[in-house]
Amino acid sequence: MLPQALGFARAGGTPIDSGPYAPPSPARELTAVSADGARLHVEVHGPEGAPAVVLAHGWTCSTAFWAAQIRDLAADHRVIAYDQRGHGRSPASPACSSDALADDLEAVLEATLAPGEQAVIAGHSMGGMTVMAASGRAAFRAHAAAVLLCSTGSSELVAASTVVPMRAGRARTWLTRRILGSRAPLGPVTPLARRILKYGTMGPGSAPHMIEACARIVHACPRKVRYSWSQVLDLLDLDHGVRELDVPTAVIVGTADRLTPPAQARALAAALPRCTGIVELPGIGHMTPIEAPELVTGTVRDLVHAHIQVVSEESA
Repeated sequence: MLPQALGFARAGGTPIDSGPYAPPSPARELTAVSADGARLHVEVHGPEGAPAVVLAHGWTCSTAFWAAQIRDLAADHRVIAYDQRGHGRSPASPACSSDALADDLEAVLEATLAPGEQAVIAGHSMGGMTVMAASGRAAFRAHAAAVLLCSTGSSELVAASTVVPMRAGRARTWLTRRILGSRAPLGPVTPLARRILKYGTMGPGSAPHMIEACARIVHACPRKVRYSWSQVLDLLDLDHGVRELDVPTAVIVGTADRLTPPAQARALAAALPRCTGIVELPGIGHMTPIEAPELVTGTVRDLVHAHIQVVSEESA
């Protein structure tokens, strides 16, 4: 990885400086401290007192990944976004596990929400796995009004991936593990790098500005962090967390998702205690918040309207 790219990620620079995927400036920033002392960069956007939304990004991404959702929702919601440990402006930690992800989400909820305050929690990819890992935790149960799971899965992630275009089986799983778990630096964002990233993570009709935004974000992730979390995802099994996710939960997946294909989303929808529905987006890949920003944002708004307002009225 280029030295300037590494510094860029650690300094929390702007991956895109104009357009719909340029990260907006937060109303305030804070640091949440996780159970093991890990420090997490947290941004709060929008008016105080507005309905709360919490956004958890995926592997190799950062708060910048949610720029389109933050820009729209912050007009009338309090939007809380944080960098997973080792990503964006959150320092790397030697502890990488699903329990650490759950600890971190609990810490963010406790640092940003008042006692008893509820929020819609949206997780993309590893962010969705964070929600599943935290589903049985006390802080999560106290603060989660509803959940959105975007482009995610709960187990057998490597075996299910279709990044390698061959028949499912041991050979494909072995090759996929080597690709996703590579220690190689990603290097600068070149035309070839964009084509590779588009093939692996985005739908065939993705617009150039979407591909550019994703590439800038992913390439800014430090190589050691990318590798460490790939090992966690390889062995992940959160099927129990899905069964414990006893809040209204919507599921979104793209039909062209090679990292967490639609079969993963269908399995989630079937296992969730209170699934409100699954939406499969034709031709969309893994990066649904960037590839289909209006639909993802609209689903969050629908969940807020259906669940946070009802809770407030009942408790009034």
